[in-house]
Amino acid sequence: MKKKYVVNLSKQEKEHLQDLTHKGQSKARRIRRANILLLAHEGMKDKEVATALNAATTTVERVRKRFVEEGLEAALSERSRPGGKRKLSGKQEAYLVALACTKPPEGRKQWTMQLLADQLVELEVVEEISDETVRRTLKKGVLSRG
Repeated sequence: MKKKYVVNLSKQEKEHLQDLTHKGQSKARRIRRANILLLAHEGMKDKEVATALNAATTTVERVRKRFVEEGLEAALSERSRPGGKRKLSGKQEAYLVALACTKPPEGRKQWTMQLLADQLVELEVVEEISDETVRRTLKKGVLSRG
């Protein structure tokens, strides 16, 4: 079966990748991707490259594809990882912190994460929230209850 994404490096690209791998000044992932491209250029199969570099075959395939479709720099670089969407707005976070600083409910010595979460829902500050989100929010702020 013929490869769909064949890596053919120019002389300058090959020299650049060799410099990158020999100097050791770059991040490990960038160096690994450079090595993947160099071995793929030599005609090694994906499984052989993966075994030689102790990488996953899918990583080799992905680097090869990005090189062919997007170029050398895209194949070597990290893509951004935006992370998850915020669960609470700034105003809601401020309300949570203020609530945590108040006196706990009758019959309790202190607020628990679950009590805070339930109270936020009851007061219609949020539709739903987990005790873990409450914990993380309080932990990242000035007030730490855990």
